[in-house]
Amino acid sequence: MLSKPSRWLTYTNALLYAILGAALFFLPDQLAPVFACKVTPFMTMTIGGWCLGNAWLAYISARRWEWRLVYPSLTYLWLFGVGELLVVLIFRDKLKLAHPVAWLYLIVLVLNVVTAFVGISDWLRIRPNRQFSGQTLTPGQRWPILAFVMLVGFLGMYGLSAPIGAPGTNGGIFPEVMSLFTLRSFGTFYTCLALGVLPLLWEKNPNTILHHAWAAYGLVVFITVAAFVYIPLFDFVARPGGLLYFGAYLVVGIPLFFTFRKYGTGR
Repeated sequence: MLSKPSRWLTYTNALLYAILGAALFFLPDQLAPVFACKVTPFMTMTIGGWCLGNAWLAYISARRWEWRLVYPSLTYLWLFGVGELLVVLIFRDKLKLAHPVAWLYLIVLVLNVVTAFVGISDWLRIRPNRQFSGQTLTPGQRWPILAFVMLVGFLGMYGLSAPIGAPGTNGGIFPEVMSLFTLRSFGTFYTCLALGVLPLLWEKNPNTILHHAWAAYGLVVFITVAAFVYIPLFDFVARPGGLLYFGAYLVVGIPLFFTFRKYGTGR
């Protein structure tokens, strides 16, 4: 497995993401005006959901710390930090750092990138073993993984490339209009989610897939809660694309709940 410094950096990521996420998730009205980029309370609570989900993913991965189980989760976490920090650097002229919560967001991303650098360096040096013996997945069981990668990957690439005013960016799916800074941040999040799941298309160990689903489940739960809190913003009649936003999380979250009850969480 990777080194102890890498593990403790991952635990530290979990702690700081939990602090940042709790602030954004539970105080969205107060922190939206002073966040690092232009956001609404709903966007703020959603970003807080990302952070709380990342905190759970980092914690459970550091706790289990078996490379064959946690490598997809760590891949997502590393990519998230690098990708979101790149977005911040690209839009640095729009960055607002007048409030401590904005500085905390920046510090968390920098620590995440440091964790990624140490983790990748460890992987190149140690080359931890991913081999296992046991029952493997059937080709039919891989179809949901492929569907997830294609759907979420499309949303991510669209968010990274679409200009403001393009279809879906004016409240067509997400119920509020985003700045380009925020749109690229959301696109990066979805792209990293898809890339983290991508290795599972070739993974033979069911426990690895169960672990990653369990580790990422916090993202589904917290983002869905944020959507329900701000459900009055959605107009499903005039803008039916909002159903895609809700449906994507419910279609993933509900079946996974029953999957965990039947097969466990990959321990």
